[in-house]
Amino acid sequence: MAAAQPAPGPALYLNAVERRYRQGDNTLEILRGAELGCWLGQSIALIAPSGAGKSTFLHIAGLLEHPDGGEVYVDGQPTSSLSDAARTQIRRTEMGFVYQAHHLLPEFSAVENVMLPQMIRGLSRSESHRRSAELLTYLGLKARLDHRPSELSGGEQQRVAIARAVANAPRILLADEPTGNLDPHTADHVFDTLNQLVRASGLAAIIATHNLDLARRMDRRVTIREGVVVELD
Repeated sequence: MAAAQPAPGPALYLNAVERRYRQGDNTLEILRGAELGCWLGQSIALIAPSGAGKSTFLHIAGLLEHPDGGEVYVDGQPTSSLSDAARTQIRRTEMGFVYQAHHLLPEFSAVENVMLPQMIRGLSRSESHRRSAELLTYLGLKARLDHRPSELSGGEQQRVAIARAVANAPRILLADEPTGNLDPHTADHVFDTLNQLVRASGLAAIIATHNLDLARRMDRRVTIREGVVVELD
């Protein structure tokens, strides 16, 4: 009988991560051995009050900050000893980011905002336009491709930001309060769009949110307590 194949590891794994900041003569401990793994096709809601360390956690997970201890593994590979250029390359190819503020470039249209990261990666203008139009159409923005951010509603702007985050087909999506600036109805619609995209693409997604109703629709729910990650329900 053939031996059973081991289950593939998480796309993103934070192991015993520590992060501390100096404040004058004091040291503020934010993360104290935090651990979390996220597999492809899995969505995790990170629910924590302001000041608990969720933004710091996401910055470290996204290789935007170095931890003071522990390790961040992307597809099983440690990242702490990588050069800044190598970390940037991982962020560019393996990760997508969505923030509470959409950060769209105001002088470009919706489709051009989504094209930019693809062209930076090396795709031709025609190919990036085709892919961007297809993605925005999937997100319900077919009639808004040539509109600039100022001509879009808040929910439409955030859907463009989501499209931009996944334009390069990342394996990992990190979102920090992506619906925090939206009214409840719009937030619900945008979150459903995001969740649908995560499931259709098989992304490993960690989404920080204060909205418990939205969090319940995700596969797992975790919080940060005294610097460590704790599973909920």
